[in-house]
Amino acid sequence: MAYHASAQDFVAIADLNPNSTHPNIVGVIIGKTDVKGFPDRKNIGSERFTFSFTIKDSPDHFINVSSWGREDYIHGLSNSFRTGDCAIIENPLVIAKDAEKEDRFCPSTPSFYRLLVTENHSMVRVCSDMEADNRLLALFHLPVKDPSDFYSLGDIVANGQTLDGSVINILAAVRLIGEQKYFTTSDGRKGQRCEVKLFDETVAVFSLICWDREAIQLVQAWIPRETVLFIADARVNFDNFRKSMVATVTSKTIITVNPDTKEANQLFNYAREFSEIGGLEDQEKQSGDEVSLDSIADVFTVNQLKLKAQENLDRQDNIYGITYGFMTTLNLDSSISKVIQSRCAKCKFRVTKEMQTCTNAACPQEGQPLEVTTGFDLLVDITDHTGTLQSCTLSGIAAEKALGCTVEDFVSLTEVQRTTLKWRFLLERCKMYLKVVPSSKARTGLRGNILSCTLADPVEVRQNVLV
Repeated sequence: MAYHASAQDFVAIADLNPNSTHPNIVGVIIGKTDVKGFPDRKNIGSERFTFSFTIKDSPDHFINVSSWGREDYIHGLSNSFRTGDCAIIENPLVIAKDAEKEDRFCPSTPSFYRLLVTENHSMVRVCSDMEADNRLLALFHLPVKDPSDFYSLGDIVANGQTLDGSVINILAAVRLIGEQKYFTTSDGRKGQRCEVKLFDETVAVFSLICWDREAIQLVQAWIPRETVLFIADARVNFDNFRKSMVATVTSKTIITVNPDTKEANQLFNYAREFSEIGGLEDQEKQSGDEVSLDSIADVFTVNQLKLKAQENLDRQDNIYGITYGFMTTLNLDSSISKVIQSRCAKCKFRVTKEMQTCTNAACPQEGQPLEVTTGFDLLVDITDHTGTLQSCTLSGIAAEKALGCTVEDFVSLTEVQRTTLKWRFLLERCKMYLKVVPSSKARTGLRGNILSCTLADPVEVRQNVLV
């Protein structure tokens, strides 16, 4: 039978102990795991279900809560509240925690105890709008770890495989939120996955992987380029497929959204300013793409790419695919300044070689002597029998590989040689690997980036293109 709390009965998490009688706790939910089922040792052939969450009632005090029971009860309890809700826990059991076990699988807490919620004696309910305490809700934006104790994305990349398998804190901004993908394992279990692209002042793109439904549900509320995260106890690994470091959300991880800290506010201002001046888009053109070409297999017509981009406009998901089309615009014989661009080596902002310093207010090296890199930066129109993709970017290493020459080689070509190079591709059927990003700001509703371009094999075209 559930025990109902009155407002004056609340016990602070800091004051809890196993002798507490009918304790009632009010706080904000700062983390939550998925429901999982396990074989019931007492009833062979049946399962018991469990999930856990973490509740916080002051800047320095939070505690883990778990519940075990029937499938209907556990699913119903889990579905009754979400991360970020202000909730009341009535009459839980206060138990001394097994520190070694908890530290391996649960968020690290300052409490010596954990709470157990049972079907017959306890209750968890979400506070109504009238009951919700703004002081408690504000705790959701305070990290559970020292706000200055974190790795920048640049630190993670620089340390590389020496950090493989480590559990660390990360401060970063959200760049893109990928599409939730579903899968079935070899033993028949169903799962899901969502990849979030992060960035900060040091690294343009870094992957955060979420496997739990609860974490993915939290992700969906984030606004790309306007959300900063303090990720406590994320696991980082070297991904052999990508040849880069990635972070993963685990059952230990607590994510603080838009933390109310000096470090987070600085990153938020950087992210907003850099996004407003188009810095992230410029970086996308220069940084290449971490996705292996071998992993891109879907073939699209131009019209199919346009439709898919329109469908994904709200989610801003990247679309990867292969197109067999013609380059109908390739201005290699334009002035050098329209083919090759100079950029700040630190932030990739467009500059001229005459500048002494970078003019990007959000550049991490603002005011310091300018370091310049140069590279191809071409705008290409791609056409097939269904339509035209205008102003797709062919830049950096992808452009050098496609054209078969470096920037230095190109500069030394005569005008006649540049025209000859242009007509090797113009109006010829090409096989192009593309990344298409839906963009409400772009006139066409999308931005295209050519990851690879080669002259197409006629046999392969016949096999893949229906005209």
